[in-house]
Amino acid sequence: MNQLTASAMPHLMLVPIVLPLLTAAFMLLLREEQQRTRLVLNLASTLLGLLVALALLGWADQQGAPTTMGVYLPGNWPAPFGIVLALDRLSALMLVLTSTVGLASALYASARWHRVGVHYHPLFQFQLMGLAGAFLTADLFNLFVFFEIMLAASYGLLLHGSGRARVRAGLHFIAINLAASSLFLVGVSMLYGITGTLNMADLARSIAQVHEADRGLLHAAAAILATAFLIKAAVWPLNFWLVPAYSAATAPVGALFAIMTKVGIYAILRLWTLMFGGAAGASALFGGPWLVGAGLVTMTFGAIGMLGSQRLGYLAGYAAILSSGTLLAATGFGQNVLTAGLLYYLPSSTLAVSALFLLSDLIDRWRNSGDSMAPYEPSADEAPFLNAELVPTDGLNLDDDEQVLVGRTIPAAAAFLGLSFLACTLLVAGLPPLSGFVGKAAMLTALLNPLGLGSPVGRQPGLAGWAFMALLIASGLLALIALTRAGIRHFWAAQGRPTPQLRLIEGLPIAGLLAACIGLSVAAGPVMRFTQATADALHAPGTYVRAVMSATPVPNPPRSPSPATPGEKP
Repeated sequence: MNQLTASAMPHLMLVPIVLPLLTAAFMLLLREEQQRTRLVLNLASTLLGLLVALALLGWADQQGAPTTMGVYLPGNWPAPFGIVLALDRLSALMLVLTSTVGLASALYASARWHRVGVHYHPLFQFQLMGLAGAFLTADLFNLFVFFEIMLAASYGLLLHGSGRARVRAGLHFIAINLAASSLFLVGVSMLYGITGTLNMADLARSIAQVHEADRGLLHAAAAILATAFLIKAAVWPLNFWLVPAYSAATAPVGALFAIMTKVGIYAILRLWTLMFGGAAGASALFGGPWLVGAGLVTMTFGAIGMLGSQRLGYLAGYAAILSSGTLLAATGFGQNVLTAGLLYYLPSSTLAVSALFLLSDLIDRWRNSGDSMAPYEPSADEAPFLNAELVPTDGLNLDDDEQVLVGRTIPAAAAFLGLSFLACTLLVAGLPPLSGFVGKAAMLTALLNPLGLGSPVGRQPGLAGWAFMALLIASGLLALIALTRAGIRHFWAAQGRPTPQLRLIEGLPIAGLLAACIGLSVAAGPVMRFTQATADALHAPGTYVRAVMSATPVPNPPRSPSPATPGEKP
């Protein structure tokens, strides 16, 4: 049974790509009136994709196995000539994160948003397909292909629901991403011309062997390619499109888009550790200071943007930028212990931003559901407790309408929204006891520990390290101020609003995302061990290179002898 499972697991790597592709294709064959059938298919496919991603995560994290790499040759051609899919701990982590956010977004959209456009569900599945392919592919050409699938689907999802604001933001989104795709092609072409390969593992072997006269051209090609990834990672000043686009999108689309900035971070982390690691010779750690500097500036921009924002959608968008800048700056140091901390922080911040996008829709709907200046009218359940003849008001706190403040019931829906917003505030600001604090504490510990940074005893983090530590704390403080101010305005200062209307199918995805963050906090020890093993493998990519380059095609089955014709001698 174990041998059967081990032989079937590599084929399971195809499921995150093929499953959404087939689901979307089948949806397109359905009539427009069969929207409920599309909804059921979307939810079922996304849930199945999550289960498969969890199975792949468990397989990639096998303890005591000779290798934690899974390699699949879809065309049965060896690397670097054929298409290669590679699965390691990082790829599996991103697949689980994508499926989790995707399932939450699909559940939330099932309440009402999926009905405002015909092709929402097929586009949603194509988006999941592009994301999964980007995390699994092991060559740059197919990375570009999956990027374009992901972006093409995102263009349609962004315009889902129509409206002038979405069209205006969508045009900026499309224009900047087309420019990024052009830079992607230019960088890939230059790399191919220098090294003669686009396979990531083969590139890792070729970088150190590049002729010294071509070293400058190699660095220029890498910088152009990195610029394309940095645009997708929303680095400053190339992130002017993100906040208007993400906030204009419908809430479930904005929640799904929270994972898209992490695709750029993933590509940089994967390629930088492969191509410019310690074995890259003269190109070792090329561009690291630039990544740190860009990350620090992006963190500053995101934190100040949160502080200056009034709308919840803008707050969520700037929170995504702040998260991306934090991850980018931590990546640039090129240290395995710090990378382990950022890999813990990555899913926590992504889940928190996704939940914040969903919450912003519910809170805005509640805010617009009634006149906030209307006097408070007690409900039938509250009236007996607020009756002046039954409840003496002497010495009690009264509001402006002479209503007793003590004894009022808090509707369950309002309590859920308030507690969820409080949890998002703690996660984004990085306050204890939730996972945002654990991730930031892990990165701060790595910066303050010289041995953890791989430096000689007594060496200090340096100017960049101190700046990163200061910004980690300061950005959290600014995010706390911004989100606390928004919470006061929407939950404390608001009076006279009717009870928020909240359906179970809308609250369940938010609760699930926040529960996942709580799970990261409770299981911080095992998760940190997982992220440390992932970081160690990233910064020592020999296993990845050997696994991809040594994957052998499956031999063709022997041809059976053709049956003898009548009268022919055997």
